[in-house]
Amino acid sequence: MYRKTLLASAVLTALVSPLHAAEQDQSIERIQVTGSHIKRTDMEGPSPVLYIDASQIANSGARDLGELLKKLPVSGAGSFTPQGNDSDSTANGAAGVSLRGLGADSTLVLLNGRRIAVNAFAQGIDTAFVDINSIPVSAIARVDILKDGASAIYGSDAIAGVVNIILKEDFEGTEINASIGDTKDGGGAEKSASLLWGHGDEKAHTTVILDYFKRDETFYSDRDYSKNANQSSRGGSDLRSSSGNPGSYIPATIGSDGSITPKSDIYNWQADANCPADDDIGTYCLFNYAPWMTMNPATERMGLILNHRQQLTDSISGFMEANVQHSRSDVHGAPSPSFGEFYITADNPLFTSGEATNPFPGEDLTMRRRTTEAGARHKQMESDNQRLVFGLDGQVAEIDWELSYTYSRSRNHEYGKTGFVQSTRLQDAINSGEFNPFSPTQEPGVIDDISVHTTRSGRSVTQAWDGQISGAAFALPGGDAQYALGVEYRKEEIEDNPDELFLRGEVFGTEATTAYGSRDQYSVYTEFSLPLIEKLEAQLAVRYEHYSDFGNNTSPKIGLQYRPTDSLMLRGSWGKAFRAPSLVQLGLGPTQESPGLIDTARCALTGADEDCQPQERTVELSGNPDLKPEKSDSYNLGIVWQPVDALELVLDYWNYDQKGLISTDTQYRLNQYNAGIAQSTFDVIREPSSGGVPGRIFRIVDQYQNLGGQKTDGIDLDSRYHLDTQYGAFQFSYLLTWVNSFKEIKADGTERDLAGKWRHPKWRWNASLDWTLNDWSATARVNYISKYDDDIDAGATGTVDSFTTLDTNVSYQGFKNLKLTLGANNLFDEEPPFSAADFMGYDTETHSSQGRFAYVKASYRF
Repeated sequence: MYRKTLLASAVLTALVSPLHAAEQDQSIERIQVTGSHIKRTDMEGPSPVLYIDASQIANSGARDLGELLKKLPVSGAGSFTPQGNDSDSTANGAAGVSLRGLGADSTLVLLNGRRIAVNAFAQGIDTAFVDINSIPVSAIARVDILKDGASAIYGSDAIAGVVNIILKEDFEGTEINASIGDTKDGGGAEKSASLLWGHGDEKAHTTVILDYFKRDETFYSDRDYSKNANQSSRGGSDLRSSSGNPGSYIPATIGSDGSITPKSDIYNWQADANCPADDDIGTYCLFNYAPWMTMNPATERMGLILNHRQQLTDSISGFMEANVQHSRSDVHGAPSPSFGEFYITADNPLFTSGEATNPFPGEDLTMRRRTTEAGARHKQMESDNQRLVFGLDGQVAEIDWELSYTYSRSRNHEYGKTGFVQSTRLQDAINSGEFNPFSPTQEPGVIDDISVHTTRSGRSVTQAWDGQISGAAFALPGGDAQYALGVEYRKEEIEDNPDELFLRGEVFGTEATTAYGSRDQYSVYTEFSLPLIEKLEAQLAVRYEHYSDFGNNTSPKIGLQYRPTDSLMLRGSWGKAFRAPSLVQLGLGPTQESPGLIDTARCALTGADEDCQPQERTVELSGNPDLKPEKSDSYNLGIVWQPVDALELVLDYWNYDQKGLISTDTQYRLNQYNAGIAQSTFDVIREPSSGGVPGRIFRIVDQYQNLGGQKTDGIDLDSRYHLDTQYGAFQFSYLLTWVNSFKEIKADGTERDLAGKWRHPKWRWNASLDWTLNDWSATARVNYISKYDDDIDAGATGTVDSFTTLDTNVSYQGFKNLKLTLGANNLFDEEPPFSAADFMGYDTETHSSQGRFAYVKASYRF
């Protein structure tokens, strides 16, 4: 591979060197912008890019990158932060961004223009993502968001666009920052501190950044609207669990191998006689799990970043980037539930001794029961992220060149500290009469004996070697054509290893994943910037990639920009993009999840809530080595207008068409299965049928598939206005995204427009005002998310109201070297709007439950 890289670089240099007869104007500085490998003389190009600098980040009041990006209008469904993490989450403590709502795995995240290893633990079992919270905001100089498909420039994963995080590398002096803050309603108190040091001369420069962040845990019980899973008082549904303590029972046939078959064709489930009247609903003893669960986990992060550049000769520089971060999160979940995994026989010692009474005399029983005696499930996650970049760049014969090596690793550990029960030990304790499932309390020694500590470890590694040359190619009527040519080799590995207890299926009521995969990938790319005439410039790019696990892909892109006047630019771009199947989606081992699913077959016959409302169902999910890449076509049309120096208006229309979407869509496949449409790699195992009614679902077997696709289009508006007065300098800005359509396309070709539906609001905007006068400055920012329909798939038919919050802060820097800031996010303490789709009473992915958060910051520079 090394020989191939060197040979390609030599060939490219030989081809391009003779084309440099044209003299370049050295007085015009060219800069590298996100969305192109070619240095430009201005920031605007054929594709729309949103730039957020360090001062804007500070003024936003965001303490981490996940919070910052989630508030942006371009961020959509699929963006996530640690909010909503609990013991069932598979990537606790992490955050990911989903541009345009196309998915965190369809949004490429870069650090200084290079890739970062994805998180070792996938989000929601299969979503590969970069944990953006692993990059401290104190180290960020700028965030560039390319709002266009960009696989022709950057390769896989850039379907929705690119988030390029640019780190501070030319800092001079020493700066110490510290902040504290807390919420109005309790939980979520924060502390942070950072140290920045930089020094350099004309030959070398070094920047060092140390960062620390700590946030306390918030529980659902800390908010009035989410402390009860029975949301009927707010106009929602009773979403308490059917697995409670006391439990519910039904006669069952117990096989010699320990298999359990409920006799649901003869009997109904029956709540324990001691079930409180308020919890005895229908056939089950219900359980309110909300007070036990984490709304936002306790988090602690600390990291070190080192950037160094050294002038080696007059024409060659060396550079190095080193990033290290350690983080820890703690989450709690309700005690472990069982949904028919355990039994008690009719001759159990508890019955024969009279210590317990069999509600179905003479029958063996199975149960739905929660082991509250073992306490809440408590998971502790630790992650370590390391990244090293070594490179050389320079110029020879007016050709810019660069060679680099990147090593990036994400290592995760998860520890089940309390609340986890080994199923074989529990069954043995029931058989011996030591554990009485009819009693809400047990002997401490019995609980100690059945409780276990669980472990899970994961590792994700990306190594990349890349080389690139760029410069002037030939003369055109509008000026010199510019080119970039490059090669890249990348190796990716991932593994996710739960402990043996999980692999043997001996830890119940929890979710974990197991996966392993590796692959090699190499690519060759080229890009041209062609000034066809004085005011018209074209961008042509193409990238060829070969993957060891599924084959080849070629992604082209065409862009045009036209400047009829100095103040007006028209632009447009079209390109193809793709996303390679993640290593988790290819190599996931049999993994259980518990999604809320509606059993349409039984619902049509019974009309019962347990069939017609979403209920936790056990789904056994696995990877699929035959997956193909997702592919997308996208185009953008835009106007950039600056009628006066103080005002800039940018309007863009965007359109994406994504095909071959990799998904499980278990509810859709279950609906198809219930309608008699046979599907490969999908099966439903039920309890026995009774009276022509199919038995209750016991387990579903599913596998990832290339199912359908999605199309979306809309408009972005970015406007900025600067005004200087005797009362200070004012900076107005307004960012808006309007989604015209978001069509979900099923495997059979049927479409459903999600725009304005669950988690797809049509309108998002931020309006901000920054003011400075002498030693004072202030910021006010309004964040708006429009209303949308509640989750009809979860049986919710109402509307989720719009959500408007105000973030504000004021700073004073009249003291020597010291800046003080007082601020509040969500100043008016707006509650997230009600949603009937889940027990917490609001949409955790779209709206924040933090409430008013007040903070104080101090910055001292010397």
